[in-house]
Amino acid sequence: MKNLVKDFLRQKKFAVAGSFRNETKYAYKILKTLIKKGYEVYPVNPRFSDVDGVRCYKSVSDIPFDVDVVNVVTPPPVTETIIKECREKSIKRVWLQPGAENEAAIKFCHDNNINVIHGLCVMLESL
Repeated sequence: MKNLVKDFLRQKKFAVAGSFRNETKYAYKILKTLIKKGYEVYPVNPRFSDVDGVRCYKSVSDIPFDVDVVNVVTPPPVTETIIKECREKSIKRVWLQPGAENEAAIKFCHDNNINVIHGLCVMLESL
């Protein structure tokens, strides 16, 4: 798992899917941490047009750029939809934050040749 984490963190473009309602939400904290560390970051949430001036996309499918990693901070049923979009966009790295994962989502990633990290927080690993 350690090599997988290193590979993910070497990438440059992250999408973060989750709630950005306020600064206490983990998706918001992850977004800000990744930006501070110099990554290109694309927030994803169907309810927002931007997050602190950064354009927010309605879905992973709506991002018009190649994305290296999708970091998912959503309830498991939403996670399953997001990872299906990742497969359709040929995104091969998905980081499921604690609480976003379930066995079905992890199995889907494995069955579709998507490298998946779960059970680890990107903020703790990227410090």
